[in-house]
Amino acid sequence: MSDTTLVPNEIRLHQASRSLEVGYENGERYSIPCEYLRVYSPSAEVRGHGAGQEVLQTGKRMVGISAIEPVGNYALQFTFTDGHDSGIYAWQYLHELCREHERLWQDYIARISAAGASRDPAGPVLIARQG
Repeated sequence: MSDTTLVPNEIRLHQASRSLEVGYENGERYSIPCEYLRVYSPSAEVRGHGAGQEVLQTGKRMVGISAIEPVGNYALQFTFTDGHDSGIYAWQYLHELCREHERLWQDYIARISAAGASRDPAGPVLIARQG
């Protein structure tokens, strides 16, 4: 880990709004939608194994996070409500997603539009309710 890597000192999952709140000791705070984290997963399933092999993620509007696990001292692993759990979000990548949220989100929306795809799930959405 380099000296410039920021490690979050606060992470809060908000189930109702399907967002992750990330805070840093330097005062930076972000609220990141679970959908955004899912479509920018660092997994091979999403990123492929090289440039040009990325897979556009569609139908993820209603996705949430069901579990968050630390990976050593360098990352987090999320389990998403659609079953995806193979991305390891290194601190540097998570901070980049936070800082670049607006730009990356607009890029994603443009790619979805260009592909004629939808952020909405294709079939019925089951929302788990906690009692």
